[in-house]
Amino acid sequence: MTEHPRLPGSLAAGDDLADTAESWAVETSESVYESGYLDMSVDTVVGPDGDRMRRVVARPRGAVAVAALDEDNRLLLVQQYRHPVALRLLELPAGTLDVEGEEPQDAAARELAEEADVVAQHWGPLLRLATTAGYSSEILTVYEASGLTAVPEGERTEREAEEADMRQWWLPLDEAVTAVLDGRIIDAKTVAAIMTLQSRRS
Repeated sequence: MTEHPRLPGSLAAGDDLADTAESWAVETSESVYESGYLDMSVDTVVGPDGDRMRRVVARPRGAVAVAALDEDNRLLLVQQYRHPVALRLLELPAGTLDVEGEEPQDAAARELAEEADVVAQHWGPLLRLATTAGYSSEILTVYEASGLTAVPEGERTEREAEEADMRQWWLPLDEAVTAVLDGRIIDAKTVAAIMTLQSRRS
């Protein structure tokens, strides 16, 4: 390990650096909320030095999102109201793993059809994200989808609640990158997917 010559910290190179598995002891875990969407607890965690700290932990069911690109490299975005941030956000089609036994890619395909009336022929994993690791256990997988066709009119999902007036947009990938850099798209999973897609094409 080599220390930085002038600043605190060590130098990393190549594949040296990666997230690593570690689990500190949980002395107590008090459930404070349970639902079909997420559970929440207040955990007393014991650090390696023996110090105890209380942490609120949200435990969603996990989630998936879809970066769907048409034949002209336009990215599908949906726009819906998000109450916690009081914004109508531009996002990838996405949803939680709320169907028992459903595989993540199957959930992604279901969300794409439900939110955007689109099905895809080709699928592949794009990236995994710890969405808000300071208080949530959620790991979200983003899939890249192509070979797109429309769901027939008579088979489309009737959307409800915030999704009832959801709009679908097709934005050229280069323009999506500009929208991220300009701060016009701020949803974390969408920002990460757009920049990953752009990186893979440069």
